[in-house]
Amino acid sequence: MKAPAFDYVRPASLDEAQALLAGSDGAKLLAGGQSLGPMLNLRLARPALLVDISRLDVLTEIGEAPEAWRIGAGVTHARLEDLGDRLAGAAMVGTVARGIAYRSVRTRGTIGGSIAHADPAADWPLALVALGASIEIRTHDDTRVQPAERFVRAAFTTDLAADEIVNAVVVPKRSAQARTGYFKFCRKAGEYPLVSAAVVLDRPSGFARIVMGALPSGPTALPDLAETVLTGGAAAATETIVETAVAAAVPGLDPVALRMRASAVRRAILQAYA
Repeated sequence: MKAPAFDYVRPASLDEAQALLAGSDGAKLLAGGQSLGPMLNLRLARPALLVDISRLDVLTEIGEAPEAWRIGAGVTHARLEDLGDRLAGAAMVGTVARGIAYRSVRTRGTIGGSIAHADPAADWPLALVALGASIEIRTHDDTRVQPAERFVRAAFTTDLAADEIVNAVVVPKRSAQARTGYFKFCRKAGEYPLVSAAVVLDRPSGFARIVMGALPSGPTALPDLAETVLTGGAAAATETIVETAVAAAVPGLDPVALRMRASAVRRAILQAYA
């Protein structure tokens, strides 16, 4: 397949990029292009204008504060993979990045592009909700911050307005006692998962999240199960308890789908306590 015709601009600044978005009906941002490129070729996307922000240095900065990491929207998966444990208090970010598709994709794909695209099976929407992250959004005259769980509204649907840009992702640091787990089941390595789950449990701060991914509605939290596991540990995550929590959160699952999702959740919990 061949992409439809479109105009292309590489702005020199975010101000210029935002002006282009506001002034063109049907403009789309291009960051890593690992999702948009195939969509163009399949003609699932037909933008009149592509605004290429992939070379804006301001979007590739990673900053550390006492309580959080600020990761620019243009930071690639591969860079986060390579940082790994050096992201103190947020090492799960490196773990998640390492499992995204293939290295060739990770060298181009960006964390901001992934969260803005909001594919329900993608890794970052799920992981960022579990980590309690926030999305920093550049508006036409200011900056606003939206919790990750409110940023993704549904499959391929976010809180972004047409002329807004994801500036950065802010990931809180967790304590040294925090436990994390991330599990996904793919038919083949590198593919999007059929089911996925993320777990972040930080007893000193009382933070507990267990979240399911690869759902049409977007990341889905299991707050009661998270509190149960935070208090009772891995032993509290019996097959029956986990299946009951999953069935309550996603009614109408057939028995096979229920067992698969419950298994992903339970494996992520067991990872956290391994």
